[in-house]
Order: sequence, then C-alpha cells, then structure tokens
Amino acid sequence: MTTLAERILDAPAGAYVDRNVDRAFAHDGTGVLALEAFREMGKKVPAYPERISILFDHLAPANNSQTATLQAELREFAIECGLHFSDVGEGICHQLMSEGQVLPGEIVVGADSHSCTAGAFGAFATGVGATDMAAIWAGGSTWFRVPETTGIHLEGTLAGCAEAKDIALTYVGRLGMDGATYRALEFTGEGAAGIPMDGRLTLSNMAIEAGAKTGLFYADAITRQYLAGYGHDVSEQVPDDPDYAEEITIDLADVAPVLSVPHRVDTVAEVTAYEGTPLDQVFVGTCTNGRYSDIERFASLVRGKKVKTRTIVVPASRDVLLRAGRAGLLTDLIEAGCIIGSPGCGPCLGMHMGVLGEGEVALSTANRNFRNRMGVGAEYYLGSVATAAASALAGEIRSPEVL
Repeated sequence: MTTLAERILDAPAGAYVDRNVDRAFAHDGTGVLALEAFREMGKKVPAYPERISILFDHLAPANNSQTATLQAELREFAIECGLHFSDVGEGICHQLMSEGQVLPGEIVVGADSHSCTAGAFGAFATGVGATDMAAIWAGGSTWFRVPETTGIHLEGTLAGCAEAKDIALTYVGRLGMDGATYRALEFTGEGAAGIPMDGRLTLSNMAIEAGAKTGLFYADAITRQYLAGYGHDVSEQVPDDPDYAEEITIDLADVAPVLSVPHRVDTVAEVTAYEGTPLDQVFVGTCTNGRYSDIERFASLVRGKKVKTRTIVVPASRDVLLRAGRAGLLTDLIEAGCIIGSPGCGPCLGMHMGVLGEGEVALSTANRNFRNRMGVGAEYYLGSVATAAASALAGEIRSPEVL
C-alpha cells in the first residue's frame, strides 16, 4: 500500500513526475542566487507570486555593506512582484512557514536543505538548489523522483530528561549520514502520536542529516489542534498499511540525553560520556530548537542561576520573541547572564552573531556540526535544550539529569 510520500506525489516510488508546487520559499542567501538565475532565464515576474515567499533569516541584520546591497535588491524584487516577504527580524524561514503557512498534503519546496521541517504537518516538503528555485518561480512546478520510504516506528514515551532532540540525534546516529539517501522518512506509531508539534518539527528538520529527501508525520489530532490555532480546519491523514523499503523501531523509553560529537552529526554518544568537557560557548536556537517551548524550557532551567560560559539565545521568530517577552522569560535569561539575539538563524551558519574562534568548543542546539561550520578550527557538540542548560550552568558538558 502507498506511503504518505507516494500519496501526496500521486505516484509509486521510483516514478519521475512533474508536480505543481503549492508553496515555494527562499531566504536571503539562496534568494539572491535564485534571482540571478531567474533573470538569466529572461524572466521578470514569477508565474504564481502568491505561492512564493522570500524570508530574510541567514544574515539578518546584514553583516556588511555587500550583504546589505544584495538584500536591498532582493527585497525590492519581492515587494514589486507581490511575493510574500518577511524582512530582517521576523525569523527563520522554516519556523515562519510552520506558523500557519504549510498545510497537510501540500507540496512545499524551499531553497534550503532543512525545508524538510514542514513534513511535520504531513506535507511533502524538501529542499532544492537556487537554480531549481528559479525554474519554479518561472513555471510553478518541478520534477521529483518519488522516494522510497523508511518507516521509523516510535514506541512508548520519553523518560527522564530526554527530549525530541535526543530522538532526532538517536535516529540519525542509527541511520548514519547517508543511511536514508533520497528516501522519505515516515515517523509512525504510538510514540510518534504523543510527540507535540514542536518536537515533530525537530524530528522532521533533521531528516536531511540522514540524507533523506523529506521526513513526514501523518496529520492527526495534534496537527489539527496546532493548525486550528492559526485558523485552519484540516483533515487527518490515516496510514494505509504502507510498504516501506526499510523499517526501524525506537523505544522512546530507551532514549537517553545524547550528543553529536565533532565533526559528524551521526557520531552520537550519551552526554555522560563527555561530561567535564570545557565549553567556550553555548548556543540555543535555530530551526531545530529555537521555538517558544525551547526558550521556555531553557529559561526555566537557568532561572535564578548564573551561566558559567557565554551563552547565546536566539528566538526562531518574532512571535517566539514576543511570547518570551510577555512571559518574562527574556528577563530570566538576561539575569542568568545570557545574550539575546534578534530572531533568525544566528551563528548557526558561521557568518555572524557568535562565530567561534580557532580551538574553541561549543555546545549547540543546531542540526549540524560539520568541521568549520560555525567557526574555523572550532569544535561543536549538538545536544538538546536541557543538555544546553545544564552545560551552560556548569561551563562544561553536563548531563541534564543533574538539574
């Protein structure tokens, strides 16, 4: 029987299809390149501007004059063509698309590898290159080879201090960085049904770290409730005994707080194995863990205490920042010694707002720890929000079990 990816793309695995794109987006980095390719195609106005979003998040605010000039050109294009436009300070493209933009069953394409995040809503969401995005702007469609699917069955419930991020690192560690190349991942089972939307976004976000084309949850009661908050009444998607190319099972009760250790995301070990490693920086944010629930959890753990290493917190969107401000969380964070960045990607891509120096070591809630990504010659460990809080307070890697 069909998988969710096959159902949405309306063809069996292995087939090549052309499909209209329901939503297409690019950020300030890839948008500049897509605009250049679009104009080289001799085009001036996208075919379906109402389906296209431009969101500034990577180098926002601009880090130098050249960046500012390129952003000004892309900003003018987006506004003149009537595209959905999100300027500096609004937040990360994947977070903003998850704030009531993407719906179950849609085909969503972003010019960013972590566009698979939106698969949490039961959409077929994937990333493309800037030239592919320019072609989508021109015609409104693109081609896909329908992926085979790996079923990830989640059983039971999380115990102790483990979080959705620990599930994500666990499955990436089991599959490996190329273990699901060009496949779709489907997260199913009673364990998946119990994961709130923010956690689902984290799991779908990291599908690309196993090489997957997308990572999907079936739209269910949690999806309906979440999207109802944005005024959408959507239908549930029910699995149809899908045929998987591969299946793995993870008992959530066995998931412990873990880290991805330098310099591969699939090199995963329990936090306790690296306790005592000195840290120069802790970073909480990104499209993986910069949501309100993440900020709220981190603030609750550092409230009334002092961090012992520089700690940067970057909300994923303006809405997250506003909610954190109204709830008093920003005061908690600042009093604990944290630095608050403007909504966006922050230092994740290694361009500004907290890049590391040579030989420095950081723990980040981001999704990648490739060598030199967040600072040439630095080392970064990836972990959960709770692990980040325990480590920030200790000034060294520390298991959240101590909190």
